[in-house]
Amino acid sequence: MSAAPILQVEAIHVAYGGLVPAVRGVSLSVPAGGIVALLGGNGAGKTTTLKAISSLIRAERGELTSGRIVYEGEAITHADPWRLTRRGLVQVLEGRRCFAHLTVEQNLSIGAFARRASRRSIDAGLERIYALFPRLKERRRMLAGHTSGGEQQMVALGRALMARPSLLLLDEPSMGLAPHVVDEIFEAIAALNRNDGVSILLAEQNAFNALRYAKYGYVLEGGRVVAEGRAERLLSLDILREAYLGGSKPPLRAAAAANEDRLASRVEG
Repeated sequence: MSAAPILQVEAIHVAYGGLVPAVRGVSLSVPAGGIVALLGGNGAGKTTTLKAISSLIRAERGELTSGRIVYEGEAITHADPWRLTRRGLVQVLEGRRCFAHLTVEQNLSIGAFARRASRRSIDAGLERIYALFPRLKERRRMLAGHTSGGEQQMVALGRALMARPSLLLLDEPSMGLAPHVVDEIFEAIAALNRNDGVSILLAEQNAFNALRYAKYGYVLEGGRVVAEGRAERLLSLDILREAYLGGSKPPLRAAAAANEDRLASRVEG
């Protein structure tokens, strides 16, 4: 990855309750204007890594015990989440998390509060979201809890965009959605990156879909990075096929354990 990084994660360790290790020595980089995939199955450490970056891990009794996180050249390792949001680092949580008893438009507008936007700015932001997701304009006065799962994911993404992010952390945006809706969501993500230059760190179980859009990726297993490289190279690796499709070779955690002090597999880009 040749572009200067907007985000650098340097050997972070995260534990829950001071006892249970969830992330062990994870390092990664997101170039400015790039899309990077963070891949792995359930329990691999993807969500914990994202929440450590956005400082949301503390809300779940998690603690970043060592390592460093740098955003736009400045250390943010223990920054307050609201300060990060104001600076343009915004996370879309797994599971959509809409306010069910508020309308679609009210949900979207909430995303602009962190930057203290004017009414005029909020209206302009809403029109931008409606252009990206026309279905939301049709349902703007509907309670978010009465919309479909795909529409709720659009609301969650649109709410994050109302904060005008420079870096977007996306946690499993395809989870539980029909294939045609997943395509719509990913096309919108690609358009944001292409047209607005939003940098994206995308955590996904659907590795093969994510790597259609990301140029570079990291594979997590057991809280460690066990492979990294350009998308086309990762797709050719047995280690990725075994992680998602199964196989007769030893699982990823065996490879990681055998190489405790370094990456089990590093693909040169």
